[in-house]
Amino acid sequence: MRIILDTDPGVDDALAIMYLAAQEDAEIVAVGSVHGNVPAPLGALNALRVLDLVGLDPPVTVGAAKPLAQPLQTAEFVHGDDGLGGHAGPPPRGSLAPGSAAEQIVRLARANPGELTLLALGPLTNVALAVLLEPDLPDLLRSVVVMGGAVTVPGNITPYADANFYHDPEAADLVLGAGFPELVLVGLDATEQARVGADWLNALSELSGPRADFANKLLDHYGQFYSTMFGEHSCTLHDPLAAAIMLDSKLAGYRTMPLGVELTGTHTRGQVVSDLRSISSDAYISTNAGAGRVPIKVAEKVDVPTFLDQMFNSLKS
Repeated sequence: MRIILDTDPGVDDALAIMYLAAQEDAEIVAVGSVHGNVPAPLGALNALRVLDLVGLDPPVTVGAAKPLAQPLQTAEFVHGDDGLGGHAGPPPRGSLAPGSAAEQIVRLARANPGELTLLALGPLTNVALAVLLEPDLPDLLRSVVVMGGAVTVPGNITPYADANFYHDPEAADLVLGAGFPELVLVGLDATEQARVGADWLNALSELSGPRADFANKLLDHYGQFYSTMFGEHSCTLHDPLAAAIMLDSKLAGYRTMPLGVELTGTHTRGQVVSDLRSISSDAYISTNAGAGRVPIKVAEKVDVPTFLDQMFNSLKS
């Protein structure tokens, strides 16, 4: 699978890159940064750092500096001031490619129609801009996998919204309504199941080598944040799970439905909007929640043991 990676590294984004680098059936063709966990310029530098660690050198471009219609918000309180739990280290050896992340998506999609999969691990600003630049983008990409949204579960940044969609609700709504024929949403419905506890983290801490050592440093910081929140030594592997499901769709079960994003609610801005009524909609008053949109595959039940084994093995490489 040839992948354009849109990301905001970020601890779990870094772990997702490390996961992908260990998979023989994955090729990262290009990387674009986006605001989210950290500002986009820092995210691009962090991507270069992690790619250097795993021996990859795809072009890395800086993407959108802020959301489409609201002030910039970032999450250093989760990921550390440098985005990598205080372990970013010296400046990366690689250099950034010219142009913007959105332009890179469009250029590569036009040059490789039907061949590339887009994996979006941060707010969807770059992807939304790419759709505006190239309205035919849904037909040019092989598929799109998005880590974001909370369809049937609570949010994690507000009671209703996950962080990625909340950081740019307009972009999320534009992408969900763009008409991608193969779009998989790996939201909190799936990723909250991918929580590792003390046994898994302790086993990982016994590994050695450049990848394992770096992962353990990241997870030590990440685990401290989650331990404060949940009262136990644990953390949730949101972005690595999205990468794994992209490569192996059998890791999850799915529900297919049209989706939108709430843009104006006082308390619910950024919430995924869907019609979850289980019997025929003809029995209800009709709704415009996602009406007329191409349905999206929402990942639900996850084969967590298989994923965690894959994640663990990827850090042994």
